[in-house]
Amino acid sequence: MRIGALLDLDQPFPDVVAQVARFAELGLASAWASQIFGYDALTLLAVAGAAVPGIELGTAVVPVYSRHPQAMAQQALTVQAATGGRLALGIGMSHQVVVEGMWGLSYDHPARYLREYLSALLPMLAGETVQSAGEVVTARTLGPLEVHGATAPSVLVAALGPVLLGVAGRSTDGTVTWMTGRRTIAEHVVPTIAGAAAAAGRPAPRVVAALPVTVSATRAAARDRIDRAFAVYPSLPSYKAMLDREGATRPSDIALVGSEEEVASAVAALAEAGVTDFVAAVVGDGPQRDRTLTMLARLGTA
Repeated sequence: MRIGALLDLDQPFPDVVAQVARFAELGLASAWASQIFGYDALTLLAVAGAAVPGIELGTAVVPVYSRHPQAMAQQALTVQAATGGRLALGIGMSHQVVVEGMWGLSYDHPARYLREYLSALLPMLAGETVQSAGEVVTARTLGPLEVHGATAPSVLVAALGPVLLGVAGRSTDGTVTWMTGRRTIAEHVVPTIAGAAAAAGRPAPRVVAALPVTVSATRAAARDRIDRAFAVYPSLPSYKAMLDREGATRPSDIALVGSEEEVASAVAALAEAGVTDFVAAVVGDGPQRDRTLTMLARLGTA
């Protein structure tokens, strides 16, 4: 299992780039940027990746409703050109409260939207001319997108429910999960997406699992900090469903917290559950973050 980490984006831009460099220096396999209400994740990774060689760069994740497939493809291929082909393009549906409440768009039938979106996006990334007209997504190009030197990135879908996991398994390289515990990954996520991929004759999918992590001797304080940092997620239906499956109510219930040995054991359990890439959302002060990242890097290279 490969081990990477989420970038702390609550920092000035030069400091975020410095984090990518630090991850690479430690030997982490990947650096991941979220797309919420701050930096544009793909732009950030293009700049950071051009400055820092070697490390894989992932989005976790870019919402599809806010970018037409052609815009998404052009931007992703530009990142590929800037970074020498190191992008893992994680895309997702966001949430009804965002898509409808903030963007004024329809969130009806998200699985249909995703299928039609992928039918346009994937061939564009592969250098094909696209003539796609679905019920809700229309995308037509006059020829291949002209981004010189760019190859198609790995495409992952933030899929949690069985329908979207099926779409991801049949069409893409895998999934990115968040707020999803080990047992749910083992019993629900992995068999569903792997079964869909196998039925479609596709390779075994990547399962990229992101979870909060803190190496700390003060467990209660660490768990409280995690719950405060990620307090919004149990209120969002898709994540609440995953927490319910796990028998959890708070983010700290599925977080990796404790000594280095305890966190290492929890990481190993994720590998046994079928996770191919573990992405640490490290929580803590400066020394805690550094200790946790150093331990995870050492574990990943062992």
